Amino acid sequence: MAEVGLVPFACLALKIATAVLPRYRTRFSKHQFTQPQLLAILCLMRYEDWTFREAEVRLNEHAELRRALGLVQVPDHSTMCRFLSRLPEEAIGRALAEAARRFPRRRRRVRAAIDGTGLSGGAISTFFVRRMHHHRKKPLPWRHWLKWLVVADLDRQLLLAQAAGRGPRNDCANLPSLMQSAHQVAPIGLALADAEFDTERNHRFVRRQLRAQSVIPAKRGKKTWRVRGVRAEMRRAFPRRVYRRRALIESVFSTAKRKLSARAPGHSLRTQVRQALLLGLSFNLYRLKHPYFSWRISTEPHDVQGFGPMNGHGAGSPGNTLRRIPRLEESLGGSRRRTGKV
Repeated sequence: MAEVGLVPFACLALKIATAVLPRYRTRFSKHQFTQPQLLAILCLMRYEDWTFREAEVRLNEHAELRRALGLVQVPDHSTMCRFLSRLPEEAIGRALAEAARRFPRRRRRVRAAIDGTGLSGGAISTFFVRRMHHHRKKPLPWRHWLKWLVVADLDRQLLLAQAAGRGPRNDCANLPSLMQSAHQVAPIGLALADAEFDTERNHRFVRRQLRAQSVIPAKRGKKTWRVRGVRAEMRRAFPRRVYRRRALIESVFSTAKRKLSARAPGHSLRTQVRQALLLGLSFNLYRLKHPYFSWRISTEPHDVQGFGPMNGHGAGSPGNTLRRIPRLEESLGGSRRRTGKV
């Protein structure tokens, strides 16, 4: 019998993959496995943080999981590895958007935030790193890491667009393209970003092209410099209460790393990038699998969604740190009635 939750996740992943991928890559394919089946297996790998060989072993052990994927026989680990190398990034993006569109939405225009986080490219544990630092009294040799950049819907806690590349790097110039991709999935009404994306060009793109409100702290440059346009407005009267919602994207990163994986394994940068994009797709499938449960982090004494004080606790008390909202529709509907339009 398969692990609890794997069979529904496999069925959902296969349904999404079938909607965005043709059955076979070319008419000369062996027709032994379909592309949606292999993509669903890759999503299972990221969902459970399996390697290619572990996925082969698991599928051989569980007949129920094979029936859910429609597999007559289990693909070899080399078959899945070759499929990952041939899988275009655009196909993963279409699957991510398809999963986001199927999630229930009450707001006509969503509140989105853009931010990046780091993913480990190998399997070295943090305990090993601390131990080597303790004995050698110096850090390990410098290595590049993978930077995962996402646009997240803060109300529904899912991803609208994503990109990945070798870090460290500045992703300020990537805001227009990612926000445009996210806007095609769900219309954006409020765009939040940290000081990394602080440019007048980004403000103009969000406000003129997307017809949305942009909130980015104007911290680039010295305080004595004269700034104009929207950046001057941000420096003069910054909407701190609205900007507090940007912290919810950190809970998205935390959930993805705790529930799924914090790694993007691969011997090449091309493979690591695809592993990171598959992690985002698997996270959306995970959220689609649990549509009525959402965990939110509060950053102020009163709930930012307008529900009022929570159990009388302050912002730093344990009762106000994590809150469970039992039904997503009720939470979004209550937020819309109390806060109004963006």
